[in-house]
Amino acid sequence: MPIALWVLLGLIVLQRLVELVIAKRNEKWMKNQGGIERGSGHYLLFIILHVSFFLSLLVEMLLNSPEITFHYVLFALFLITQAARIWCIQTLGRFWNTKIIIAPNFSLVKEGPYKYMKHPNYVIVGVELFIIPLLFGAPVTAIIFPILHILLLTVRIPAEEQALTEFAGSKKSGNL
Repeated sequence: MPIALWVLLGLIVLQRLVELVIAKRNEKWMKNQGGIERGSGHYLLFIILHVSFFLSLLVEMLLNSPEITFHYVLFALFLITQAARIWCIQTLGRFWNTKIIIAPNFSLVKEGPYKYMKHPNYVIVGVELFIIPLLFGAPVTAIIFPILHILLLTVRIPAEEQALTEFAGSKKSGNL
């Protein structure tokens, strides 16, 4: 397997670790601003999904190693998803994190990609879970993990929507 792909994989893992640090810092800030966490029961499933994704990717890469070649089109699609991912994170700023936290003293962000759709980051992650494995010669991982992501979103999105609905209702009544 080309060394460039090993370097790229290392950079992706490093990016995810940096994002976790940012998310934790933002979570702390939001809670200091009176933010309240909701829907935490499924959070462990997200951790399991993403750790399992990288383990599956690594195993499949090692099994298919001699056959993997660098695909410029997939790499270009990967770069586009990264730009979109960064756009989401930058748009939300201190409100971006990996949990559902509602902050009573702030309005819902409706700028950047959130101007066009409610949950762009979830779409981007789903696309990444498909493109990244294909880039690394892991077609089984590319099939399984987007499906698992979608299944997990059937729990996550309703929990997030309920939290936002409660937030909007309590903000109007002054109860939050």
